[in-house]
Amino acid sequence: MIDFLIIGGGMAGASTAARIAPLGRTVLLEIEPALGYHASGRSAALYEAQYGEPATVVLNLAGRAFFDEHDLLSPRGFMVLAPKDDQDGFTTACATFGCSSLTLDEAQAIVPILNADHIGFAGLSTEAMDIDTDRMLQIFAKMARAHGGQILTDHRVQSIERLSSGWRVVTQHGDFEAKTLINAAGAWADDIAKLAGLSPIGITPKRRSMARIPAPGGHDVSGWPMLMDVHEKWYAKPDAGKLLVSPADEDPQVPHDAWADDMVLAEGIARYQPFVTEEVTRVENTWAGLRSFAPDKNLVIGPSPEDRSFFWMAGQGGSGIQSAPAYSQYAADLIAGRASDVAEITAAVTPARFG
Repeated sequence: MIDFLIIGGGMAGASTAARIAPLGRTVLLEIEPALGYHASGRSAALYEAQYGEPATVVLNLAGRAFFDEHDLLSPRGFMVLAPKDDQDGFTTACATFGCSSLTLDEAQAIVPILNADHIGFAGLSTEAMDIDTDRMLQIFAKMARAHGGQILTDHRVQSIERLSSGWRVVTQHGDFEAKTLINAAGAWADDIAKLAGLSPIGITPKRRSMARIPAPGGHDVSGWPMLMDVHEKWYAKPDAGKLLVSPADEDPQVPHDAWADDMVLAEGIARYQPFVTEEVTRVENTWAGLRSFAPDKNLVIGPSPEDRSFFWMAGQGGSGIQSAPAYSQYAADLIAGRASDVAEITAAVTPARFG
């Protein structure tokens, strides 16, 4: 009998495995051939502590020490942009993200392709940092294995049965019995709950699409900040000498291996285009991931009110990577019955809030 069986090998599952493996025998099941195959491996990951709901911001801030300890962050910066007729939107965005106002000359000195004929306002936060997502996943996996945790890929959950002493999970490679079942299945979290005979929460997977374009005008983009319009209708981020452009779409989807919609990407690029002087003439490649949200956009962390041996780790939305060090520690503290340093988030993230 396993103590903890985790379903899902994205950032939520891997980080939780790392934190609870010291508490008892832990096994993680991932349907794909590698960790982070879906949303976690397709994110333009940025550490921007003020991004997300208030409870998520608490977690973002609480996890900063982990990123620093493992040297997972590198300088990036974050620039918000508004057209000339949207000072109110700019003021709100600067307050939200802690940006300092720039003159257009100052903004163009940082990003030369900004279009002064369209842009009226620019603000910069130097606190935003790139996250090394792949190395972060591997660090969590190493932590789990160091305490005897097993990580099993290519294990599709076929059925779940409630036992008197816990749960039986059937996969194509065998059965697993566990005292506590941890649902970290991302876009499939509600499906796992239903397989277990429990009520779904209403987790909604939403597609986020991405296009990689050549460096605009042949510029060296490596030192540019991430760019975003103040209403998050598009964003752009340097990546390996290229530029990633996203329409910042949040289109509801059924759980699946997501792909980008060409029309959605075209619309996003059209919204990005007026802000820059270099025309997008070629897209090198595209992809998409599913970011999963609870109805109130807060994370869902804690035991099911229907069965406390079923533990939810879901609804990470667009902050699942930067908040992972803290939410996984919070989950381990709940499971161990310990006091948490972020106990103030409990009412916002408990599954019991859905009745």
